[in-house]
Amino acid sequence: MTHDFAPVIGRAWDAAGGPAGLADAVTATGPRQVLPSVFDVTGLAVGSVAAATLAAAEFGTARGLGAERAVTVDSRAASAAFAAEALFTPVGWQRPEVWDPIAGNYQARDGWIRLHTNYAYHRAAVETVLASRDHGSASTRDSAVTRDSAVTRDTVAGAVATWQAADLEAAVVAAGGCAAALHPRPGWLASAAGAASAAAPPLRVAPPATGSFPAGSFDREPGGSRALPYAGIRVLDLTRVIAGPVATKFLAAYGADVLRIDPPGFAEVPAVLPETTAGKRTAFLDLRAAGDRVIFEGLVATADVLVAGLRADALGRLGYDDAALAALNPALIIATHNAYGWDGPWRDRRGFDSLVQMSCGIAAAGGQGAGKDRPVPLPVQALDHATGYFLAAAVGRALTRRHTEPAVSRVHGSLIGTANFLWSLPRPHDQPPRPAPGDFALADTATAWGPARRVPLPGSIAGMTPAWRVQAGPLGRHAPAWPAA
Repeated sequence: MTHDFAPVIGRAWDAAGGPAGLADAVTATGPRQVLPSVFDVTGLAVGSVAAATLAAAEFGTARGLGAERAVTVDSRAASAAFAAEALFTPVGWQRPEVWDPIAGNYQARDGWIRLHTNYAYHRAAVETVLASRDHGSASTRDSAVTRDSAVTRDTVAGAVATWQAADLEAAVVAAGGCAAALHPRPGWLASAAGAASAAAPPLRVAPPATGSFPAGSFDREPGGSRALPYAGIRVLDLTRVIAGPVATKFLAAYGADVLRIDPPGFAEVPAVLPETTAGKRTAFLDLRAAGDRVIFEGLVATADVLVAGLRADALGRLGYDDAALAALNPALIIATHNAYGWDGPWRDRRGFDSLVQMSCGIAAAGGQGAGKDRPVPLPVQALDHATGYFLAAAVGRALTRRHTEPAVSRVHGSLIGTANFLWSLPRPHDQPPRPAPGDFALADTATAWGPARRVPLPGSIAGMTPAWRVQAGPLGRHAPAWPAA
């Protein structure tokens, strides 16, 4: 292992619950710093990718794919993967912008706030709140947002300027939207939500539950091939946007049959779909409809893994908490993640990478390090991507455990836990120049929308060639069923 990356790879493997010493065999290549930041984002990328790749190699060995195989991670490739949605390049067609026009940072009366409006209903919540005249400001009559006016960044900026940041955050969240006021780290840790999540790790694995099922019972191998570690493993994907989809996309690349389920008509951020649906079948099911619930329960009963990226209590409200899922399938590995962790008043709060950065002090520290009186976020959505690779690592480790003993793991991850991990890493002494898009190698790919160039899967396992067997494409394009063996 390259000495400079050894500590962070070891810590990432420890976070995934990996056995001591196995991470020593990882080879890391490339420059120590690729992504410019006051935080060690490059180390986070290399460490989390290494953990996921090492877990896949470990499971492959457990399944009889040969002796331990060497794992290599290049820092440029891992850093490129953390910018995959930005680097994705359509060839001969266009995709929508990644960000909604009014999403972003705004200056309130007493500080900064970020509004997240990539989903239409989150944007509607922001517009409704900013059109309100009842927020206690003497200057509300000067707000430029009205319910019958065109909303632009300028009109939003004018309206936000009449609010206290904390008041606007609370109002948007109460209206069902997403927002985060800028906090320095001490202020965050002094808050109830910050104190509750201060010790949150990137992964929390509950003590495995034992069952009546036999160990080593993964016997579904499409085409009779076991060339890849996760061949024949069925993964039910209930994830959104980036973090969870990164995890399930990684599992798909190493052979898993991934089936993503969304409610009918769900409008995912369209710009990320060409990246996040690669390797996956996608289907619609309405979990409030009796017939679709029967289908869903049949999928759960025949799955090996369920990965969910919903709010903490969302599945429980639908009648599918961990106990209910275990009743349907005692052998099911459940891996879930949320934004603000699993303890405290914000455990069920809507959140995204950019908002967590604002809340927990990362964006404030970035501004301070840059000598600027404004938030400066990480150069990529690093909390999302790292959380995805951490989840993939935890699933791989859980599959190995499930293969060798009748024990099932329950995994909890969070963006705030990953943020805490990043905070704990030593800070870089200097920062490299910001990479240009042409600095990263891209590979040709086919999608349902047309040809494109994308970031290859980072990390490698000696003697294995990962591949996404299903083209990226729209949601709901497949039947809600596992592929025929």
